[in-house]
Amino acid sequence: MPGPDAPPELPTAVLTARFSEAVRWASLLHSDQSRKATRIPYVSHLLAVASLVLEDGGDEDEAIAAVLHDTIEDQQTPEAEIRARFGGRVAAIVRACSDGRGPRDATDWRHRKESYLEHLRDPELPDGTLRVAAADKLHNARSILTDLREHGPGIWDRFHAGPDDQRWYYESVLAVLRERHDGVTTRELGRVVEALVAEIGQDAD
Repeated sequence: MPGPDAPPELPTAVLTARFSEAVRWASLLHSDQSRKATRIPYVSHLLAVASLVLEDGGDEDEAIAAVLHDTIEDQQTPEAEIRARFGGRVAAIVRACSDGRGPRDATDWRHRKESYLEHLRDPELPDGTLRVAAADKLHNARSILTDLREHGPGIWDRFHAGPDDQRWYYESVLAVLRERHDGVTTRELGRVVEALVAEIGQDAD
């Protein structure tokens, strides 16, 4: 019998064949894509984000949306196709997590990020969007921090923005998520961003 200080029991998310199908489909859609300047299959990021969503208490729809969160942004997959395959809620979360469509470069980076931050503040966001967004940003920040420690400041050449802009962006995302989704993923993002900012500061010295 649990003791008086034991955490409350939470329902376990049930993953069905829908989730397996989402993983299969995402693997096909992103089959020729890798993480920036690496040979790491891009699907590794999608699976990591889904894992973080589930660890943060997400349900199957949210986990599926996590697996598919870059399909509109990177693969120009029609939202209607996502809706037909996985339902309206999944499609709505994927759309809400998308940071523009098609090619993106340094010329529009700041504008896109400012627009995305404003978008995250929208009180009408579909339920589950902030959980998926927090997981996505956490995995990205972890990857940047690891690469920065392993390979040094040369990694910034992979990105459309340098260390100062990246620091601004992740601190800004964290501030929004702390206001709107103060869960386990956001708290971990805070620790990672703190370490990332410190690492950037060391490189600048």
